[in-house]
Amino acid sequence: MSEMAEAIRQLIQEKGYSEDSVKTIIENALKAAYKRTYGTSDNAVVKFNDDMSDVSIYSRKTVVDGVYDPVTEIELEDAKKLSDEVELGDEIDILEDPKSFDRSAVTTGKQTAHQELNESYRDTLYNEYKNKIGEIVVCYYQYERNGDIYVDLGNAGKLEGVLPFKFQSPREHYEKDDRIKALIVNLRRISTGLQVILSRSDPELVRSIIEMEVPEIADGTIEIVKIVRDAGHRTKIAVSSNREDVDPVGACVGLKGVRIQNVIRELLGEKIDVLKFDPDPAVFIKNALSPAQVERVFILDQEKRQALAIVEDSQFSLAIGKQGQNVRLANKLCDWSIDVKTEEQAAEMDLSESVTMQTAQNLFSDDTGDEDYDEIKTVAELPGVDMRVAEILKNAGIEDIEQFVEAYDNGGLKHIEGLTESDLDGVDAIIKNTVEFVEDENASQNGVEKTGGDEDEEVYHCPECGAVITLDMTHCPKCGVEFEFKEDEE
Repeated sequence: MSEMAEAIRQLIQEKGYSEDSVKTIIENALKAAYKRTYGTSDNAVVKFNDDMSDVSIYSRKTVVDGVYDPVTEIELEDAKKLSDEVELGDEIDILEDPKSFDRSAVTTGKQTAHQELNESYRDTLYNEYKNKIGEIVVCYYQYERNGDIYVDLGNAGKLEGVLPFKFQSPREHYEKDDRIKALIVNLRRISTGLQVILSRSDPELVRSIIEMEVPEIADGTIEIVKIVRDAGHRTKIAVSSNREDVDPVGACVGLKGVRIQNVIRELLGEKIDVLKFDPDPAVFIKNALSPAQVERVFILDQEKRQALAIVEDSQFSLAIGKQGQNVRLANKLCDWSIDVKTEEQAAEMDLSESVTMQTAQNLFSDDTGDEDYDEIKTVAELPGVDMRVAEILKNAGIEDIEQFVEAYDNGGLKHIEGLTESDLDGVDAIIKNTVEFVEDENASQNGVEKTGGDEDEEVYHCPECGAVITLDMTHCPKCGVEFEFKEDEE
């Protein structure tokens, strides 16, 4: 039938069905009508012409001598009328006229065909779009229902696109036919075809947009390590470079900020912080708190991934962010629990219990493995020291750690105006718990090691830990070992 051939061609060309799927749908529809008429379709046979210009349905019957089931059997005498070569036990295909099927059978066939066409249609669309999950599409606002935005994907209505309320940015509002660039995040089968779930809040949307703006990301020179986002408000992007001569942050920002401004415009003004990834968690945390300037970062617990960031008073609100947004995003970006304190707040904390000796050694030891590392030598550089106390000491001529220790042991600090005994004990405790003093193996007296050239200014050290001690001490203030001093025999 030419009409049949034309219908098949339309299904293949316009709807995108394969030839095999169309044949299967037609075959199942005819068999459904056949079954409605005869009660079974087990013996129904559907045949197509080579050019699919015609299709026929047959009843396959067994040649018998005495018919028991007229649907599946035929008398030898009747079979001979159709073919002279037929014998008992043979099977013969007898052409059926679909027009002879009753109306209910025809309706059943149509319903079957319609259902399978829809299912095949959904399968075709699903297979086409399942690999597009994670890609950006351009669509156009149509209408809103229950907070969800329905969009035109520009494919003649084959697909229904929806931007759910939970995936929208609170900064964005649309009107009829507004252009929307969104990320495909999921697919959903519906009765009319396929529904494409879109998102404007997913961090991967930012990734896709910035990849379009920065060719160094596309060619692998720059890697986006991680993106975290509070949609409509702020996004933080950690980037690294595979080439020493390429600044990853500068490349993403672009000349005069043109690249990142294009991304910000696409996100309708959302703030974006591009920062450099660093394998050192302390450095990475410091970068992650951008745009705030962080003075120091201390790792409090490596296993629990807890850290303390110290900032100046003027930077505190910036580091925290509105409603804690900045530090919250920094936590997610670094996967650390970050506590932000000012210098004054940190001074009130007992860091001696929080900062481990391993961390202290990493902070103050010369053996850092980095030639560019600046050893901390002054009181002001100690973790958690009160900056007010450090400034008073500096004005009194006591700036470095060794000067403080010597003056503290000699009692020379007690008369400095503005310092309380609690202030001095606090600094002394920080030093004793964070600074490792080097033992002098060449000098000892009665089991207690001593250093110093002048006899009048001898300095004694604990034989166990190397801490500075005085002869009036019975226990080491650092490790607690008991001393026994003996007078030199004449």
